[in-house]
Amino acid sequence: MLELSQLYIYPVKSLAGFSVESAVVTDRGLQHDRRWMLVDDKNKFLTIREYPEMALLHTFLTDDALVVKDSRNPTDQIEVPFALPKTELEDVTIWNATVAARSVGPEAADWLSKQLGLSCKLVFMPEDSLRPVDTTSGYQTDGKYTSFADAYPFLLVGEASMADLNGRFSETLSMLRFRPNLVFSGGTPYQEDELEDFTISGIPFTGLENCARCNVPNVDPETAEVNPDRQPLKTLAKYRTVDRQIIFGRNVVHSGTGVVSVGDELVLK
Repeated sequence: MLELSQLYIYPVKSLAGFSVESAVVTDRGLQHDRRWMLVDDKNKFLTIREYPEMALLHTFLTDDALVVKDSRNPTDQIEVPFALPKTELEDVTIWNATVAARSVGPEAADWLSKQLGLSCKLVFMPEDSLRPVDTTSGYQTDGKYTSFADAYPFLLVGEASMADLNGRFSETLSMLRFRPNLVFSGGTPYQEDELEDFTISGIPFTGLENCARCNVPNVDPETAEVNPDRQPLKTLAKYRTVDRQIIFGRNVVHSGTGVVSVGDELVLK
């Protein structure tokens, strides 16, 4: 039996996320997942790929606000209320997509710019801003949306896959290097590669494409240090390369909404 064993939410793209026991599934992924994003002075998205120190900014959610803390100084934080003034929408760029977003204001921009040592601001994707899933799989994604995630509302990884990878190292790497939303136990290493239609808590999910990895897994999520030997990607490249891309994890879309919880079964069709 495949069972949902871990759930992760990353409220701000490329900042540190956190695990939860249950999560609401919305039209564009887990509630609050990657609904905020940092952009530069040209409104282009910023990520851990170019700025690994973003991993040192930790996110939390209260009943009515997003909280960001600097792990280097946990008493230093910024609080961003969910209820924002309805300022004018502005276009932001993420990969090849232009998305309508709303700036959360100068206080957050100043604080984040100071922590990261660069000029940036925080933007939010409101409910009426819809970003369609963009896939090369051939799957008809009409009516499928995502947040500020790279391309899909969910990333699925099996614990057995992570265990297989860790078996090739003298140290244990954190699952957080791969930033999944859904982690399952049971099954065999890399079984997620072949998962297509399944349900969790009655919600239909479809695995579309295996995830081609960039350099993000080489960043230690605890220290933001980039591995000088390009690990773990260098190891993955030896046995997980398909069409010149290093594969780890499965990109997933869904239909419907509801609640998923750790312990729920992945029911295969």
